[in-house]
Amino acid sequence: MNVLQFYRTYLPESHGGVEEAIRQICIASGAFGAQHRVLTLARTKRVAEIQRPEAQVIQAPLQWAPASCSMGYELFRLYREHAEWADVIHIHYPWPFADLVHLLSGVRKPVVLTYHSDIVRQRLLEHLYRPLRSLFFSRVDSIVATSPNYQASSPVLRELGEKCSVIPLGLSPDTYEPPKEEVRARMLEQYGTDFFLFVGVLRYYKGLDTLLEAAARCDLPVVIAGHGPEEARLKAQAQALGLTNVKFAGFVTDDEKQALFEQCSAIVFPSCVRSEAFGVTLLEGQLHSKPLISCDIGTGTTFVNLAGKTGLVVPPNDAAALAQAMQTLAEQPLKAEQMGRAGRERLERVFSGEQVGRAYFDIYQRLATQKQPVLG
Repeated sequence: MNVLQFYRTYLPESHGGVEEAIRQICIASGAFGAQHRVLTLARTKRVAEIQRPEAQVIQAPLQWAPASCSMGYELFRLYREHAEWADVIHIHYPWPFADLVHLLSGVRKPVVLTYHSDIVRQRLLEHLYRPLRSLFFSRVDSIVATSPNYQASSPVLRELGEKCSVIPLGLSPDTYEPPKEEVRARMLEQYGTDFFLFVGVLRYYKGLDTLLEAAARCDLPVVIAGHGPEEARLKAQAQALGLTNVKFAGFVTDDEKQALFEQCSAIVFPSCVRSEAFGVTLLEGQLHSKPLISCDIGTGTTFVNLAGKTGLVVPPNDAAALAQAMQTLAEQPLKAEQMGRAGRERLERVFSGEQVGRAYFDIYQRLATQKQPVLG
């Protein structure tokens, strides 16, 4: 079973929740017999191929990125070329340029689409894009939402009826290596222990300005790991607030990230906009048996983090509530430990890599046998 994964960014060029979700899907479905290629864009001058453990990665040169919609003309040729190899194509949404590539390439292979998020910020452009999306979705055979919460709350997904199903994102614990001892020691020296940890790309919808305000209220230690377009603004805000209890770790390697997960006391994930559809960081926190703090934004974050069971859930953009939640976990370590254990149990029960791999492989098999693949 050959599967072509198609998304605008991927490892090692870019590290984020969707990239990790694709990696996990490749690994988990690979255990059932799927072979994967990932076709993506990167800041490269010519087409490049990288062999990774989970898939062969084909990088096309990134040429434009208007309104965060990455584009590169080489993708039209590469998409047709690698579609010939594939039994099934797996596209990850949102990425309007993928719609265009698929429609204009004339490819008639079965297509499954994972719907990661609504288009939230570019509302005018989204309105103009709707006719293209409708045509593209009519050519897609199966659409997957990542949580029942998002399927129920997304106006786009609600209109898709039986074409849409739910497969949560998941993790295979054995795909995460423990950190090397020297890395663990270095992270311990730099950041200590028992801090509240955020890991992710520093984007507008992550709610990190609220986290900084909460840190000013409760004076608890916070480590923010990651980089992104909001980094300079957030550092300026932290300086203006006089925060000495917040440390910006910048981009961290996998080893460094695992060490931070081990040494923190809880995961804080204050995303405040529906662009945050799931939150792979929450799963990684559960992998390390850490209690979670997230915001109720009507998406998969509250499907992963069950309020009062695996962590605490607060209103978005509410620094006082976020500070209180942090204080609660800091003052009640036994309760925090119980939530962390419950989170690990939920990960194994609901978000295991094996379950995700089986569910996607079943879709791949069904589509491949139902639809005779030809190139138009």
